[in-house]
Amino acid sequence: MADDRRAIHAYLTAEGHDVWHSASEQAGVSLSGLLEALAADLAAHPPADSGHPRWDEVVTTARKIDAQRRRRARS
Repeated sequence: MADDRRAIHAYLTAEGHDVWHSASEQAGVSLSGLLEALAADLAAHPPADSGHPRWDEVVTTARKIDAQRRRRARS
């Protein structure tokens, strides 16, 4: 991999995995292309600063998912 690129690794549910791949397929782009474009958009318009209408809801859900996974990992 080129020095200017980094890998992202994430464990998703089967449903989450399918949704990401389906969305990129429907858009006619690779998943990495979709993620790179979203990163550029986030860099240009940070959600917390730009008033993204669902940012707080998405972050709340992400925190719940993270907490559930941490609890399962400790059990």
